[in-house]
Amino acid sequence: MGNAAGSAEQPAGPTASPPKQPATPKQPMPAAGELEERFTRVLNCMNLPPDKVQLLSQYDNEKKWELICDQERFQVKNPPAAYIQKLKSYLDTGGVSRKVAADWMSNLGFKRRVQESTQVLRELETSLRTNHIGWVQEFLNEENRGLDVLLEYLAFAQCSVTYDMESTDNGASSSEKSKPLEQSVEDLSKGPPSSVPKSRLTIKLTPAHSRKALRNSRIVSQKDDVHVCIMCLRAIMNYQSGFSLVMNHPACVNEIALSLNNKNPRTKALVLELLAAVCLVRGGHDIILAAFDNFKEVCGEQHRFEKLMEYFRNEDSNIDFMVACMQFINIVVHSVENMNFRVFLQYEFTHLGLDLYLERLRLTESDKLQVQIQAYLDNVFDVGTLLEDTETKNAVLEHMEELQEQVALLTERLRDAENESMAKIAELEKQLSQARKELETLRERYSESTSMGTSRHTPEPEKVPAPTPVRPSALELKVEELEEKGLIRILRGPGDVVSIEILPGAMATPSGDAPTPKVPTGSPSPAESVPGAASPLPQPPPPPPLPSLASHQEAPPSAPPLAPPLPGSPEPPPVPPLPEDLPPPPPPPPPLGTDGPVPPPPPPPPGGAPDTVGGLGQEMGPGVKAKKPIQTKFRMPLLNWVALKPSQITGTVFTELNDEKVLQELDMNDFEEHFKTKSQGPSLDLSALKGKAAQKAPTKATLIEANRAKNLAITLRKGNLGADRICQAIETYDLQTLSLDFLELLTRFLPTEYERSLIARFEQEQRLIEELSEEDRFMLRFSRIQRLPERMNTLIFLGNFSDTAQLLMPQLNAIIAASMSIKSSDKLRQILEIVLAFGNYMNSSKRGAAYGFRLQSLDALLEMKSTDRKQTLLHYLVKVIAEKYPQLTGFHSDLHFLDKAGSVSLDSVLGDVRSLQRGLELTQREFVRQDDCMVLKEFLKTNSPTMDKLLADSKTAQEAYESVVEYFGENPKTTSPSMFFSLFSRFTKAYKKAEQDVEQWKKEAAAQEVGADTPGRGEPPTPKSPSKARQQQMDLISELKRKQQKEPLIYESDRDGAIEDIITVLKTVPFTARTGKRTSRLLCEASLGEEMPL
Repeated sequence: MGNAAGSAEQPAGPTASPPKQPATPKQPMPAAGELEERFTRVLNCMNLPPDKVQLLSQYDNEKKWELICDQERFQVKNPPAAYIQKLKSYLDTGGVSRKVAADWMSNLGFKRRVQESTQVLRELETSLRTNHIGWVQEFLNEENRGLDVLLEYLAFAQCSVTYDMESTDNGASSSEKSKPLEQSVEDLSKGPPSSVPKSRLTIKLTPAHSRKALRNSRIVSQKDDVHVCIMCLRAIMNYQSGFSLVMNHPACVNEIALSLNNKNPRTKALVLELLAAVCLVRGGHDIILAAFDNFKEVCGEQHRFEKLMEYFRNEDSNIDFMVACMQFINIVVHSVENMNFRVFLQYEFTHLGLDLYLERLRLTESDKLQVQIQAYLDNVFDVGTLLEDTETKNAVLEHMEELQEQVALLTERLRDAENESMAKIAELEKQLSQARKELETLRERYSESTSMGTSRHTPEPEKVPAPTPVRPSALELKVEELEEKGLIRILRGPGDVVSIEILPGAMATPSGDAPTPKVPTGSPSPAESVPGAASPLPQPPPPPPLPSLASHQEAPPSAPPLAPPLPGSPEPPPVPPLPEDLPPPPPPPPPLGTDGPVPPPPPPPPGGAPDTVGGLGQEMGPGVKAKKPIQTKFRMPLLNWVALKPSQITGTVFTELNDEKVLQELDMNDFEEHFKTKSQGPSLDLSALKGKAAQKAPTKATLIEANRAKNLAITLRKGNLGADRICQAIETYDLQTLSLDFLELLTRFLPTEYERSLIARFEQEQRLIEELSEEDRFMLRFSRIQRLPERMNTLIFLGNFSDTAQLLMPQLNAIIAASMSIKSSDKLRQILEIVLAFGNYMNSSKRGAAYGFRLQSLDALLEMKSTDRKQTLLHYLVKVIAEKYPQLTGFHSDLHFLDKAGSVSLDSVLGDVRSLQRGLELTQREFVRQDDCMVLKEFLKTNSPTMDKLLADSKTAQEAYESVVEYFGENPKTTSPSMFFSLFSRFTKAYKKAEQDVEQWKKEAAAQEVGADTPGRGEPPTPKSPSKARQQQMDLISELKRKQQKEPLIYESDRDGAIEDIITVLKTVPFTARTGKRTSRLLCEASLGEEMPL
């Protein structure tokens, strides 16, 4: 019966071999149409995925015919109805009646007596496992109801086992003994036991019928019918449709669970493997628990899983059953997500004595059983330990928070201490540099005085008075004249040094840059005479007038610009202070002279505001007619163009265009209908609109573009202040009222020239302010503030100055300290000297001797390795220095703040300092115009020294950095601090690491000498980098994490073969829950992910 493969399976002994089928002669190929039809039928029966069907469809006719012949050779001989009818005959009489057998034999054409039930079930299992999907679906369809018949036979086969098991219980009444039989033979078409009354769950058997059924059931139970029935169900569940049918059946899983009562340990192991696989499918765990609840009721257990634990204890001779039982317990307890539920299930088995029994099994010799036991123990939740861990964790978290607060406090203190030390070191470095300069000056003077002392003894004394000619007397007279007028002051310092100082009045008297162009000589600002005058010329002491005369020769060019302001000095007082807005910076006056032309534009604004207000005609341009906004019926979308201002169209084609005439010639109603925005009400009647406009108040005027007004409204809401309050705070420089963020937002809304023209027109027309919106009213009040841009910039500068200065100071100090410490380090110079020596030693024969090297060559010391590849050139230099020049080993302690200086962008810092300087100058100009403002006065008094220090430090930092970069042969214009200081930082770190390596080698060599088991000899190889080992660990952890992400814990049975794959994997690797403490779960999940991609 069944197909060829199924009928070949015989219950004979191991020596029996399946009979060979004779080779079927190949039939002639039919016509193409019939071939395609038969090929299509074959494909439909094979239940292949679409990609396989497409691949087979591409075969040529010859291969298609071969495939058809192969399929027909193994064509199913017996339909599903044959097996169903046979099983029903066993259920009716416990054996095959003559009439049923005769009918069955006649229908199927069999000429011999039907084989016994076990052989029938074996052939059925083979057919279910090997036949095409259509055969299985026919077996399970509504007409045949093969699953119900199979379950009825399973219940019949094991009812005697349950009855006999219950009858052996002590003290059981006769009525109770009959219960298991009634409940075992369930009416499988009804609902589960919990939902249907017992009277409907059982088949009411008469005593004679019951005795007959029990007798036949005992005969069946002695065979392998229950085992083969479970294998049939397993084959059905291996199909997606069959699995869904089994899971939705009200009693199928119940009957499978009741099969645990079978006396065959192999059958019990098969049942537990199948139930464990069902547990891991979504929704299967609840069904398994319900089946064991039914098992408890049918078998009369006091506690759930009681019989299972009894079998587990008693069947200690069958290892396969014990492994399956331990695996099932592990999965049924730990495959749920709810941790509380897991603890509950875990306690169920603990209450049944599982923990004590596992202690006895710890010494088992079976590796498979030991693995399953260990997997269960790995998954166990110890609630007491978890509670202790939680309390410990909370204490640790509290302690960690305290430590974090302490770390934050210490970090802040460290930062402050570091900034203070940086400032002190920078100051000391500056003092050291100044002392060195003074020392060099004294040495030069001493050498000059010595040389002059020797020159006095030389002949030609008549040449001594020669250096005092009478010609320069005119210059001296002019200088004296300027000194009498109070414009300059002549200072004579030690060493016959003469300097000319321009008095503040002299700087204030020039009327800015306006009179400067009138000077025919084109001489620079008077400030430019200061460097020439102040710089002492190294001349011999006998002729002291020479330096002064030399300085006077540079001074006269600056005299002409000084003269013109004198007649203009009686001019009105407001004028002279304006040029004073450009005070030269203390260190380098000439650069400020160059900055002089920049500030003059601001002075016009005092009269500029009225000019702009009154200059509407200029804004509109000559001959430009003002246009009125057009009122449309519907709201129209905005055209995203960049409009030109009226003042920008002069001389363009737009002056020749008349768009209003075009609009009069066209009917714009159709245009509005096609381009109006969506979600609008009915169109407005223009006449009615005009009528309403006549009734309503005049439409509000708009001074600001719509989007700009919307953004201004949002900004004003953030400020939460009225227009008058805001403007008053701006006029009084009140930073307490206005926040810095609000001011920065407000600077975006400074009135433009076009908006000022609209405001001027609004005021000229003397329209009511009520016609304006809140934003327009604010803009009207906002535009009336005198020197509004300057005030806003000053306010932002006042708010930012302190923070910016505190940010810039440490950066400048870091540059100064790092630059001066590098340049002044004698140890570093000697280290570089050693490097140069070794480099020349290696290269001079081929490339010639080098006189220096670029600093980036220090990185090459780590790349050059010895012949045995065990050490680098830097390692060797470290050993040489330690042996021959021990005083140089701590050279890196002379270098300060390399990392800090390397993170500074000097150009940006200098730019910020210049920006602060311009802001302070702007503040000074505002204070001159509004000298009664106490805010500005107090700010200038407090922060002017800070600004002076910033300017001095910025100049010192720039000079120190350029000096040290040039000192080491680099170009300061192309070498940034990040590049320059990082070279030394990398070198010092590599040097320290090389010192550690050399020290480690010495320890290993010493240990080897005393017989320690350490690898390497006198010069061991480069020590194993701990970073490599750590990297390998990190790679392993990441690999395990990737495997862990492959889970899932619960699988979807959305394909054929899923149950078989789960059972196969569980036999390979034990199941471990998601919160398992060991890595066996990861291996299990990896196997599931690779072998069973559900």
